[in-house]
Amino acid sequence: MSETSAPLVDSILARAWQRATALALPYRGALTPADAFALWHAVGGAQLIDVRTRAELDWVGRVPGALHIEWNSYPGGVRNARFAEELERAVDKHAGAVLFLCRSGNRSHHAAAVAAQLGYADAYNVLEGFEGDKDAHGHRNTLNGWRVAGLPWTQG
Repeated sequence: MSETSAPLVDSILARAWQRATALALPYRGALTPADAFALWHAVGGAQLIDVRTRAELDWVGRVPGALHIEWNSYPGGVRNARFAEELERAVDKHAGAVLFLCRSGNRSHHAAAVAAQLGYADAYNVLEGFEGDKDAHGHRNTLNGWRVAGLPWTQG
């Protein structure tokens, strides 16, 4: 982390921790997509873990450079019984912040909680997820989320 990014990172981490405290979350913090992106790129060793299904990555889009560990499988939505094992194999517990992303922030919340239980001290949930909350018409990608924030993603 450079000296110029230190105040930004400190501010992001303070907001994330305040959300975690206010919501009694079992992990270090909760980040907006923009803050997650900034933290991911500013802090050495930080990892973004996308916990959506392979189908979601292929059909909806993916974040370049993110690791992928499914929380549930497609079709059927069956919970990935090997999630903890796959996480521990892919990410060093002491390497830095581990940020979890899903479609809306729900599966990533559970993934961050499991990570914290496994000893990942710097586990964070990315609020709003990749597609964001549903609008009044039941559509995603209109109110908030990674894509609406204009953060990098690819499709196809």
